[in-house]
Amino acid sequence: MGIIQFSDSDDLIDIRFDNVFKAVFTGNTPASLGALSALVSALIDRRVTVMELNANEPPIDNLHDRQIRFDINCKTENGELINVEMSFNPVPFEMVRIEFYIGKLFTGQNIKGEGKSYNDLKPAYQIAILAKEHFFDDDTFLHTFEYYDPVHKVSFTGISRIITLELSKVDKIIDKPVNGMSSNEYWAVYFQYLTRPPALAGSQFIP
Repeated sequence: MGIIQFSDSDDLIDIRFDNVFKAVFTGNTPASLGALSALVSALIDRRVTVMELNANEPPIDNLHDRQIRFDINCKTENGELINVEMSFNPVPFEMVRIEFYIGKLFTGQNIKGEGKSYNDLKPAYQIAILAKEHFFDDDTFLHTFEYYDPVHKVSFTGISRIITLELSKVDKIIDKPVNGMSSNEYWAVYFQYLTRPPALAGSQFIP
């Protein structure tokens, strides 16, 4: 972990913008891959190491969409597939779109050929960092979704997950001391408040 110190004179850029997000997490350096590994580990609540990186823009539905999102498609040391997406201005149908892309990520695996079966499928995670708007009617900023029977409260125990991080709800934790934050709270505060010097002036933050 590194310590980032902020002062009143810092001129900070917005990491929620796609080109900045890309520069931080897709650089061909150990520090960049280490940061991506730490982010993914915090959000899926399990330590992983990103080994392969394929940074690309997702399919664009309209020209406005090109300006508001950037995704990072990567693979862990165990072959797990993870797509991390920063969505600066989420669209009203964001949840349906996210569900569509986790389906493509999971079913896009190649299990054809002799000796291969469905048991060779690797877990897949679609991580959506939602910079604006509330999507769920609670105060929880981090949600993990999986197949589930809500009537009988039984999990399907599938291996694909949708994870959402709503930055608009991070104000609930900003007053917590840094040493009392969880790793996912660190990252949520980092994304939401890095560009607001008055909120963090003179403070230290450890992502």
